[in-house]
Amino acid sequence: MSRIIVTGGQKLKGELSIEGSKNAVLPILAATVLNGGINVIKNCPKLKDVQIAIEILKRLGCKVHIEGNVVTLDSSTLNKTEVPEDLATEMRSSILFLGPMLARCKKVTISYPGECVSLLTQPVAVPSHAGCILLYLVPF
Repeated sequence: MSRIIVTGGQKLKGELSIEGSKNAVLPILAATVLNGGINVIKNCPKLKDVQIAIEILKRLGCKVHIEGNVVTLDSSTLNKTEVPEDLATEMRSSILFLGPMLARCKKVTISYPGECVSLLTQPVAVPSHAGCILLYLVPF
């Protein structure tokens, strides 16, 4: 078994930078649809799934400005309710757009996320004002 032995007696001090997390920022990006205004996300990682989520937002009509690791997003210009199929099928987490789009626009069209056909038999829970709605994704 591995172990770390720390010897010393001196207090630790200093600063540490924490990397942005893909699993934290993807739901945040999807949630920016809700407020219909300006959102500033700092420490946003530059990863493929994050770039796809940003591209989905752009195609939905949101204005996006990226400077370094800061993403400024204006969702007041949202004008579409269909998540582009070519982007939705590239990442499983595209399903995160389902709840915010339903809440704001009252309708949404989205392909199987990440070509995940197993969703046909599994319900997707979407939070709503009255609790939780279970949706079954069906082909059309």
